[in-house]
Amino acid sequence: MQSRKKVIKNGVFLLVIFSLTVYGVFHGEDLRQMFTAIGDADVRWLFVGVLLVVFFIWGESVIIWYMMRSFRIFLKKRVCFLFSSVGFFFSCITPSASGGQPMQLYYMRKENIPVPVSAVVLMIVTITYKLVLVVAGTGILVFGGGFRQQYLQGVLPVCYLGLMLNIVCVCFMAGLVFHPQLAENILLKGEEYLLKFRILKRLKKRRQKLQNAMQVYRETAQYLKFHKKVLVLVVLFTFLQRFALFAVTWTVYRSFRLSGTGIWDIMLLQAAIAVAVDMLPLPGGMGASEALFLRIFAPVFGGGLLPAMVLSRGIGYYSELFISAVFTAAAQIYYTIKCGRNNTNESDEESTDDRFL
Repeated sequence: MQSRKKVIKNGVFLLVIFSLTVYGVFHGEDLRQMFTAIGDADVRWLFVGVLLVVFFIWGESVIIWYMMRSFRIFLKKRVCFLFSSVGFFFSCITPSASGGQPMQLYYMRKENIPVPVSAVVLMIVTITYKLVLVVAGTGILVFGGGFRQQYLQGVLPVCYLGLMLNIVCVCFMAGLVFHPQLAENILLKGEEYLLKFRILKRLKKRRQKLQNAMQVYRETAQYLKFHKKVLVLVVLFTFLQRFALFAVTWTVYRSFRLSGTGIWDIMLLQAAIAVAVDMLPLPGGMGASEALFLRIFAPVFGGGLLPAMVLSRGIGYYSELFISAVFTAAAQIYYTIKCGRNNTNESDEESTDDRFL
């Protein structure tokens, strides 16, 4: 019941933010002219943009698959793609992308993956995901003097704030992964807090389960400390994955047959938007992303700015939402059928045992 209320609450919040975004972006604009410009765009380049979104989702599944194999957990790639899709779908519809990892943990548990291992793997995925933003943001704000002057005047405070929040988040999560005692202390303190206010009952069994889970967590974190090659490969592939998504805006630029601005400039501008909005409590940075796009990309797209924003966000965010939603539904169907088969097999085994008794 509580879960259903939360889903309804998130759905209403998403609808409200979406409605306000649509009103704020399109109010007073010439929609006929915008749709004409969109209709004139080269569909071939837009299709390339959609392929980049698919690559982005697939990229996380490859990272999950690779890291699980490093822990001797052998999963099918298509199953990892379902995990990735679930994560992106719930990240897209929840504030600050807070719903993605809990739902991934839920589905990973259905594959009998220990929760501590899943937690460490997903934290590494998140750390590297945000590390790309930190590196890109630091590069732009520290070394890109002319770039900042040309494109980012007026939005620098938002970019600096986003960079600071991402740095804090990366440092905190890295501390949890590579200093398991810190994670254990936080969990135990949290349990004591809940016991103090009688939200939980004092149970030795639960404390034992927690300690066993933390032991697995420690072993997993220890493994990563001595297998730095795994982390290096994950970081490099994450850079490729993230910049593939940033390149969606370049495909939109090319679809309008524009020239004069290089692909790296466009990708770094999109990275600046991602840095600024990533930690905001908005689903997919909705509203803020559109506003920053219209501000930052004005020199790039000129009179075609609004249709460019619609296509860029439409492909980079809404097609990601749609694709991941389809495969999230597929994941639910897959595990519903799988659980049904397992229950049937268990019933058959029990019946067989009864006959021999």
